[in-house]
Amino acid sequence: MTDLDRLSDQEGIFLLSLARNTIEKELFHTTDTDLDNSHVSPKMNEKRGTFVTLTTNKNLRGCIGNIIPHEPLIKGIRHNAINAAFHDPRFRPLSKNEWENVKIEVSILTEPKELSYSDVDDLLEKLRPEIDGVIIKKGLRQSTFLPQVWEQLPDKKEFLTHLCLKAGLDKDAWKSVDLNVSIYQVQAFDEK
Repeated sequence: MTDLDRLSDQEGIFLLSLARNTIEKELFHTTDTDLDNSHVSPKMNEKRGTFVTLTTNKNLRGCIGNIIPHEPLIKGIRHNAINAAFHDPRFRPLSKNEWENVKIEVSILTEPKELSYSDVDDLLEKLRPEIDGVIIKKGLRQSTFLPQVWEQLPDKKEFLTHLCLKAGLDKDAWKSVDLNVSIYQVQAFDEK
């Protein structure tokens, strides 16, 4: 990720507040108390890929995003915050009782770039744990892991195996050279 792509800490704090405010408003049906975004950086209106991840007690509680940028950063964070809280198919919708234990992380993505590789060894050599998010695609099946997933799956082979299973592919599909692999980087901000 280049310095031009990076957001400041202040911008990250704003996005975390935006995600929290958006979910809270939906959860408690409160009146419009949107954050003042009249003085935010022009970067907030750039089209960027975003993910919003929710955890409770350090366990995943929801994670939804878009890899390909199709809307301004502020809108992407709002949409993905709602989707992570209420529409992640792996979880039931977030409840009011859980809210006080929820921690939020927002991830801002770079444009994905196809990773060309000649064989399995070349693929393993080119992957950069904790730096690259990885997208795999074969036919109509596709999945991604953010770079943060490397913390739970630091072994490259295990990482790729789980990524294939997430896509509904055979666990060894990553060993095939007809698998399309792309990488991207992330700048993440999380609530401590």
